[in-house]
Amino acid sequence: MKANRLVQAFGHVLFRQRKLFLALFVLLTVLLGWSASNLKVDAGFEKMIPLEHPYMKTFMDYRSTFGGANRVLVVLRQKQGDIYTPEFFSALKGLTDDVFFLPGVDRATVTSLFTPNVRYIEVVEEGFAGGNVIPADFAGTPEDLVQVRENVLKSGRLGRLVANDHSAALISAELLEIDPTTGARLDYLAVADLLEELRARYEQAGFEVNIIGFAKAVGDITDGARGVLVFFAVTIVVTGLLLYAYVGSARLAGLGVLCALVPVVWQLGILPLVGFGIDPMSILVPFLIFSIGISHAVQMVNAWKIEAEHGADGLTAANNAFLKLFLPGATALTTTALGFLVILFIDIAMVQELALTAAIGVALIIVTNKMLLSVLLTWVPAEAVRSARPRASGEWLWQRLKHFAEPRRAVWVLAGAALLLSVAALQARSVQTGDLGDGIPELHDDSRYNRDTAAIVGSFSIGVDVLSVIAQTHGVDGACTDFEIMDTLDRFETQMRNTYGVQGVLSLPGMAKVVNAGWNEGNPRWRVLSRDPSVLAQSVTPIDTSTGLLNTDCSAMQILIFTRDHEGRTIAHIVEEVKKFADANRSERLDFLLASGNVGVMAATNEAVDAAELKILVLLLLSIGLVCYLEFRSHTATLCIVLPLSLVAVTCNALMATLGIGLKVPTLPVIALGVGIGVDYGIYLYERMQHQLRRGGSLVNAYLEALRQRGTATLFTAVAMSIGVGSWAFSALKFQADMGVLLAFAFLANMLAAVLLLPALASILLVSQDRRRLAAMKRLDARKFKRTIKTNV
Repeated sequence: MKANRLVQAFGHVLFRQRKLFLALFVLLTVLLGWSASNLKVDAGFEKMIPLEHPYMKTFMDYRSTFGGANRVLVVLRQKQGDIYTPEFFSALKGLTDDVFFLPGVDRATVTSLFTPNVRYIEVVEEGFAGGNVIPADFAGTPEDLVQVRENVLKSGRLGRLVANDHSAALISAELLEIDPTTGARLDYLAVADLLEELRARYEQAGFEVNIIGFAKAVGDITDGARGVLVFFAVTIVVTGLLLYAYVGSARLAGLGVLCALVPVVWQLGILPLVGFGIDPMSILVPFLIFSIGISHAVQMVNAWKIEAEHGADGLTAANNAFLKLFLPGATALTTTALGFLVILFIDIAMVQELALTAAIGVALIIVTNKMLLSVLLTWVPAEAVRSARPRASGEWLWQRLKHFAEPRRAVWVLAGAALLLSVAALQARSVQTGDLGDGIPELHDDSRYNRDTAAIVGSFSIGVDVLSVIAQTHGVDGACTDFEIMDTLDRFETQMRNTYGVQGVLSLPGMAKVVNAGWNEGNPRWRVLSRDPSVLAQSVTPIDTSTGLLNTDCSAMQILIFTRDHEGRTIAHIVEEVKKFADANRSERLDFLLASGNVGVMAATNEAVDAAELKILVLLLLSIGLVCYLEFRSHTATLCIVLPLSLVAVTCNALMATLGIGLKVPTLPVIALGVGIGVDYGIYLYERMQHQLRRGGSLVNAYLEALRQRGTATLFTAVAMSIGVGSWAFSALKFQADMGVLLAFAFLANMLAAVLLLPALASILLVSQDRRRLAAMKRLDARKFKRTIKTNV
């Protein structure tokens, strides 16, 4: 074949100029290692959301008017008693000022009892009176404290800015992606560190402080990610020991680990050169690159060792191993890279960066594993390997496994696989898109962030999860005084209040009805919307734009829906109810636009993930199938490799449903990663089987020979990689622990599918192919016989 001739020609150049190539590899490693020292953590709020989603277009259009979803909430809490003490209010004022001057804060959005946008309105004999909840002349006297308590009750902020039991007060602020003071992109880690400094300072003063928000979450996740280095070191050591136990040579084990680490260094060094940082959510990519590198290094070392054991010297053994493994290895790595690249169809910047970063790393493994490792192996003396202690060949296991390539055994294997697929598909339907449980699922339930979330949710009525719906009017002057529009919004508020999962609703019509009752001595019978535009204007006028419920010309009004939680199922139900009401009340004058608020962002992200899941899996299998067909030129080979991967993908989804792991941005790539990495096993085994079949061997003997040459390395790789990623289960990051469990399962399941299901499929498909070929030959012979008879006649 032409490809084989090209590999032979390249191998000839590589090994003749091996010193030159080695010097080049060392120079690249030094330079890229220095570049990797400049790598920075790069986190961003907008990187985590699908900006092209219709909800996010609404979010971006109205972010400057009504605020966004990138909030930070800071709660100052009394450990005993209520907040109405001079010491507490002195601390609250200081904390409000500290939050106000944090980097990246949109200062117009800072909301606290001490900010001027927190006011109260009351009905007096002369009409309405109002003012700031905390007066300008507040001095902390007992009389002032009594007045502030009354003002809090009048303002309607109890449960929103003040805890229901008056034990805590909340400060809210929006963060901007670009720091207005510097004009540079906001450093979320620096903000998180400053928030922790504030916590330490005020807790030292005798208060309790709870902090939540995207910036704080990034900080906590990054702190947990720093522990990843420990797991990385453990993985390297454990893998090295396992590899030594497998090959029986410290030198070979060391070379395998070294050549698995080099692409990690190169990858991290390339990222700053292309303008990328490393996101806390993609901190695990170097682990994956190391694991993939080990997988292919084991195959190369194993092939070299087999050659050496058959009498070849180090250089010849390396050359032969290179020729045997370059094409199947490059094919496997290409399919793995495609497994990462299909994730690009998820329109979320962080996921796309992860895909490109991982694809770069996999492409580098082709160089480091097939070239660098081959060159280094030329200097390993074959005599030392031949004199090393013998290792178990696994012949007893291969003799038993070879029977799975027999048709009568294959039928039972395929029947079991079909049953497993049915059960897994049924269970996989239970996978939920989005978060499960309270807090953020990237951290464990007992993490400080999730404990702070629980404390805030338990103390305040509105919770921390809000879905914002924008009522946009068209061609209406003074929509706030248009009864038809206000009545529609009022009915929408009522329906949302009675929707499962909604904790509360805040809208302009609801507040206008309260004001209207105030104009009529507070009589609840007057808590209605007047049909008279002038009366309606009287009800709306006291409601300022600072409430976030309307813009300056009232062409857009915001309805805030506070949800009980942010689980994917809850969000989907509420969004569906919003859409139903919008469809039933469709008008040329009024549109209901989804969505803003943190729940709006989650809804858009969940829908993007949900839409991408099936597309990614189909594209992944199609791309893998195409590469396999181009390599083997056989439909049978393609099906034998791809079908087991499909089974494993479905069982991985079933495992997610069983373990209660939601399908979201950090977990969606796991299936693609598992499938992309697992395809290596099938390609390496089938390549040897095809080689033996072309030499005239039977399928059973071809499979037995493939197991002898590649089986031990395949089993070792799957077990070693599963142990490595399985150690992530003890990580402080829950999403890393979840990924570790899923990937460990995927590696083992793909190995079992390749070893058991691949030969069974080959047995059935090749027998069927042989029968079709025999039938075609018989038909051809029959036609030739008829033509001969006619000619003779």
